[in-house]
Amino acid sequence: LRPHEIMQQDIRPLLAVDIIEQLHKQFALLSGGRGRDGAPIITFPEYSGFNELPDEDFVNVVTYLTSIPSLDAASIGFIIIIDRRRDKWSSVKASLARIAGAFPANLQLVLVLRPSRFFQRAIADIGIRLHREDFKMKVPIVMLNSLSDLHGYVDKGQLTCELGGSLQYCHSQWLHHRTAIENFAVTVKSTAQMLQKFGTDLSETELPNDVQCTKDLLTAHTEKRNKLKVGKHASTQPPGHCRGRNSLSLVNKTESHVLNPDEMDNQTTVERLMAQLDETENAFEQFWSKHHVKLEQCLQLRHFEQDFREVHTTSCLDSLMAALMWLSDLGDCVTGVEQILADLRRLETSAEKAQLQAGHGEQLIQSGHYAVDSIRPKCVELHHICDDFSNETKKKYDVLSKSLLETSVNHWCECGVYLLASQAVDKCQSQEGAETALLELENYMTTAEQQQLGQLKDLYNQNELVLTQPIKVKVQTALKRLEEAEEMFRKRRVSLKKLSAKQTRPVQPVAPRPEASPNYVMSRLCLSSQNQGLSFFTPRTHARTQTIMFSVVLSLYRHIMTELIETERLYVEELQSIMQGYAAALGDSELAHVIPAVLENNSDVLFGNLPEIYDFHNKMFLRELENCVEKPELVAKCFLKRKEELQVYEKYCQNKPRSEALWRQCGDSVFFQECQRRLDHKLSLDAYLLKPVQRITKYQLMLKEMLKCSRSSEGMAELEEALATVLEIIKSVNDSMHQIAITGFEGNLNDLGKLLMQGSFNVWADHKKGHSKVKDLARFKPMQRHLFLYNNMLLFCKKREETSDGHEKSPSYSFKHSLKMSAVGITENVKGDVKKFEIWYNGREEVYIIQVSA
Repeated sequence: LRPHEIMQQDIRPLLAVDIIEQLHKQFALLSGGRGRDGAPIITFPEYSGFNELPDEDFVNVVTYLTSIPSLDAASIGFIIIIDRRRDKWSSVKASLARIAGAFPANLQLVLVLRPSRFFQRAIADIGIRLHREDFKMKVPIVMLNSLSDLHGYVDKGQLTCELGGSLQYCHSQWLHHRTAIENFAVTVKSTAQMLQKFGTDLSETELPNDVQCTKDLLTAHTEKRNKLKVGKHASTQPPGHCRGRNSLSLVNKTESHVLNPDEMDNQTTVERLMAQLDETENAFEQFWSKHHVKLEQCLQLRHFEQDFREVHTTSCLDSLMAALMWLSDLGDCVTGVEQILADLRRLETSAEKAQLQAGHGEQLIQSGHYAVDSIRPKCVELHHICDDFSNETKKKYDVLSKSLLETSVNHWCECGVYLLASQAVDKCQSQEGAETALLELENYMTTAEQQQLGQLKDLYNQNELVLTQPIKVKVQTALKRLEEAEEMFRKRRVSLKKLSAKQTRPVQPVAPRPEASPNYVMSRLCLSSQNQGLSFFTPRTHARTQTIMFSVVLSLYRHIMTELIETERLYVEELQSIMQGYAAALGDSELAHVIPAVLENNSDVLFGNLPEIYDFHNKMFLRELENCVEKPELVAKCFLKRKEELQVYEKYCQNKPRSEALWRQCGDSVFFQECQRRLDHKLSLDAYLLKPVQRITKYQLMLKEMLKCSRSSEGMAELEEALATVLEIIKSVNDSMHQIAITGFEGNLNDLGKLLMQGSFNVWADHKKGHSKVKDLARFKPMQRHLFLYNNMLLFCKKREETSDGHEKSPSYSFKHSLKMSAVGITENVKGDVKKFEIWYNGREEVYIIQVSA
């Protein structure tokens, strides 16, 4: 077999293993000898059963032997040596006839060692003369009488010892040698075909369009390649390269052995096969390396595209600018402005995700990614959005910094008025008291310089032409208040300096009152107007201070009430737009053809109990709040009265995960886009479905602000109770969200009573039962458990973080153990650590040490 034939031939050639039995008969041999011109020699030794050989066996053996020499050697022509010294003329005749009729290659010369017996030799001489033409051979047929005659035609070194030569030949070794070479050749061919087919399959594979499928494809191809590599090593390393080396060792034999031409051809063939195998493997490894890199780049691309979509949707890049424009430029107090700044920073965080995503895309481009044309436009879009957002953010920060300065001025004036009013009149009559009050006043006045309040006037003068009218009015009002407050401080300072310079007659002391309450401030103002001994309290300053004090308290209440009612109205309007613009549109025949199939009979999943929430706020809660405009102290009663109705939020929040999952399936449909266009909403529906969750948490913030400026202990108590009610509702909502994530509990959670609390803890088990080593291990290694405490039972669960469709992780709680509360005991302090407590069950049959997770 020739190397190029082995790698390319589709028809399986004749191999030694196919005719091994016929070759074992040794009726024809290829010993490796050559004629003087290099012609291969095939010997037909004496074989008694030659005439009985089937024609097929003869043809197969001769065909196989003539296929072994190289093409160059075969083209010279074969020399046939027929040894019939011990046979008859009939055998010679039959041999010549078979060779003449079935020899498949070119012949150069036929040498016949005639029968040695006299009678048969005479018959042979006569027979060859009579039948030479019958053989139809175009080459000479030479009848030889002895081996010496044969040596005249062929050198002894090219003949085996049976023919009087010195050529070493062992037929069994020759067969083993040929079998090894041919097996190696077949292995090389099958390996090459296998690698070629696998490479074709890989190159024709279409790249997926999503992350998971790309991961699966990369894993599948890698596993196939590894299996192929293992199979290849199993088939080519031991039987391949090693077999090739074994084949070479069979050919080389020993250093002293001189290879005959056939053995040299075989050695060349094996070396070429090994080189071709290495070349094929190297070519495949290079292809695999490129293919693997392309698959990894495809996975990087799909991750980039997925992250791009998430940044574009989940991070609401499309609505960031709208949210930024909606963000107020004004704040009614320092806290309000700081809240707006906090909202602005949250928006910036969302924009940072887009910036990071753009940077990731640039890294892919710089790494020579094959999909540069797909990545670059997305990076350009992200950079463009981020730049626009950054510019608008800078403008917003600039405006808010001015607004913060204005609100800081108002806050400073209010606190200053409180300071003036809280200075006790009787204490200021003594020199020491006047000096203390003067020091307090001067210290407070220095805070104006520290806060750089004077910059407000400079900013106003510099930007008066570009400021909006609302900001102008607020700044002018603040500057006027600052001027009046500074005038009051100046006059008080002059008066206190006079009192500290000389000892004045003390006035009748007044019983002390709580200095922090507005009532005390008002009483001090009234007292100062009646005291004729204090020249620094003039009727004009008294009236102004009294007016400012009332305006401070009332403005704070008015602002909170206005914000509460206005945001409540806006909230009801938004709920109404959802119900009319989206929920009702599901029954619109004009939009029936674009309604997603997944929404069929699932509108209650998407909207939850939103209709119930809308009816409650529209028909009851909003009206009751509006009735409290003139009487803010009644607000607390509204919350206390509607405590049960506000529980509707618990059901809504429990349904929210199902609603979000449904939205992810159909949120980008034409139906919702058309509804959004009709409503002229800048944000999509999912943003509005968050409003109820945001609203219930907003109430507690407003109640806290009202508590800060409450004027009476009676109203304050009701506000505290209302705040506790709202916080309890929020806690109940939060607990229920955790409770619905419990999995694996076979009972009914509703039978466990009210959920009192839940949280994550470190838990050590210290039981009486169990192996001592297990107990020791449990004592030192805590378990992370999430505990749910009900009226009737305590559940131990394991918290798990699960990712759904590439979105944010949501926790679930796998049930592990439970304890009936009727058999539970508690030890508040564990010996040696006050941060832990102990829960024991059934007379300390089970003991658990609990510590809050860090």
